[in-house]
Amino acid sequence: MLSALKRVIVGEPLATAQARHERLSKSTGLAIFASDNLSSVAYASEEILRVLILAGIGALDLASPIGVAIAVVIAIVIYSYRQTLLAYPQGASDYIVAKDNIGPLAGLTAGGALLIDYTLTVAVSISAGVAAMTSAVPMLFDHRVIVCVVAIALIALGNLRGLRESGRLFALPSYLFIAAFGLLLGVGFVRYAWSGAPAPAVGDVADPVVPLTALLVLRAFSSGAVALTGIEAVADGVTAFKPPEVHNARVVLAALGVIMVTLFVGTTVLADVYDVVPKHEETVVSQLAWQIFGGGPLYYYVQGVSMLILILAANTAFADFPRLAFFMARDGYLPRQFGNRGDRLVFSNGVVILAVVAILLVIVFRGSTHALIPLYAVGVFTSFTLSQVSMVRRWLRTRPERWAWRVAINATGAVTTATVLVVVAATKFVDGAWIVILLIGLLIGLFLAIRSHYDSVARQLSLDALEPPPPMSTIVLVLVGDLHRGVIQAIQYAQALSPSAKAVYVETDPERTRRLEERWGKWGLGIPLVVLSSPYRSLLGPLLDYIDHLRQQAPNHMVTLVLPEFIPARWWQQLLHNQTALLIKGAMLFRRNVVVTDVPYHLRN
Repeated sequence: MLSALKRVIVGEPLATAQARHERLSKSTGLAIFASDNLSSVAYASEEILRVLILAGIGALDLASPIGVAIAVVIAIVIYSYRQTLLAYPQGASDYIVAKDNIGPLAGLTAGGALLIDYTLTVAVSISAGVAAMTSAVPMLFDHRVIVCVVAIALIALGNLRGLRESGRLFALPSYLFIAAFGLLLGVGFVRYAWSGAPAPAVGDVADPVVPLTALLVLRAFSSGAVALTGIEAVADGVTAFKPPEVHNARVVLAALGVIMVTLFVGTTVLADVYDVVPKHEETVVSQLAWQIFGGGPLYYYVQGVSMLILILAANTAFADFPRLAFFMARDGYLPRQFGNRGDRLVFSNGVVILAVVAILLVIVFRGSTHALIPLYAVGVFTSFTLSQVSMVRRWLRTRPERWAWRVAINATGAVTTATVLVVVAATKFVDGAWIVILLIGLLIGLFLAIRSHYDSVARQLSLDALEPPPPMSTIVLVLVGDLHRGVIQAIQYAQALSPSAKAVYVETDPERTRRLEERWGKWGLGIPLVVLSSPYRSLLGPLLDYIDHLRQQAPNHMVTLVLPEFIPARWWQQLLHNQTALLIKGAMLFRRNVVVTDVPYHLRN
């Protein structure tokens, strides 16, 4: 039943040979890998305004120059990543680039920062999408956390169905979003040029809370810098494109840059010229669409696609988080399970873990975008900077054709992203950035501990310098709690393993022991019965003591414990019986030289 349900929800399994058919075209790749970056158009401008408004209504005039400055950073970073794609055609993840050119510690820093950033991407984009929904439908505001959780679960489910299928699901909303904001900007600027902007409502004008200082401007810049998140996604997923992979990835990255800069700067300037003031209960985009289109169909179209792209922006993280986790698991820094592909040729474990952690974040922060934003951007600019510095070192070491020009490009990217990183970390440190910095450090420690464990396992399992092992013998014990057909089958199996097998019974009731011994002569098949006394009615205690005693007598002995277990015909009937066998197997798992063999006896209906 569970298998059939899984097929309905996730789909039929795909053969490994079908992997090449799951590759993405440029148009689908743009929808998957650019949705995170494009979605920031819907909230990055608002985050700038939310900081500037603290200095009063007049400070909002700085939104446009700040937006242009961020757009310059976007252009520099995208151009730099196009260089990185040429150098790493098999995958240009910041983790791989930093580890390859600076060292494992730098790679782990970039990897940890990106894993945190992808998780926050899901939480922030879903929260912002739901905020767009509640702006248009205020009655949903009190239920925003539940809506967020459902949205994350649905996107995770879409990604479990496969990369190409998720691309088909999410491509249309991405292009509808681009069209909606293109229409919003076009009509908005034409109306402004024709008749100007309406005056802001009196209630929208706020008194200054803090003076307008350079620090406040930098805080506004760092809040708007979330617009850069997701640029690295194309580099992480270059192998997901159809051949020629690098060419297609570079085309998508360039298209992303042009669209992103146009929409982000346009929205920021439009909010400036229309004198939009940020509100807690309504987004800036909602206010713009209302002023430009009124409450008609176009307003709800903009709000609808804003909600969709913000929610589906999480898809970029769901595409890249599992792939990055695979790279790190391959190198031994994350559990091996992250390297396993599921039935639909996706890294299912990474998808599930990302969904669970993002849901926890949404619940903890009550689905508030503004509470999550201070945690954002530190991780992604850390990985940006390490990647760009790594490429500078690579060009200086390999000196390919036009290496000086390549060094200049990536050095500019490194200086730019490092500057932004310092600004973001400094201005958001007290608001929550310290949490991300601490988490990166904790994750690095975790990565190193996992790698140390795998190295230790490899050393202990290695055949190098192994002496020929001494002869080994085994003692076979059948644990019995009663005498029935399942026990007879287990005794037969034990005799096949060793002619000197013994049966072991732990006595908790002398009367039951007497009845068992009376029947043993007829049905015990000739093997001796060892009765262990248990004055405190414990099954495990006497059994473990007896097994330890046998192991001490001959350290090279293997003790094989045979467990007879009857299996009911229905799964729910299992709940009606004691799970003693499971308890015993768990207790024996960590004992050396003890093997537990389960002999099931299946009952009929």
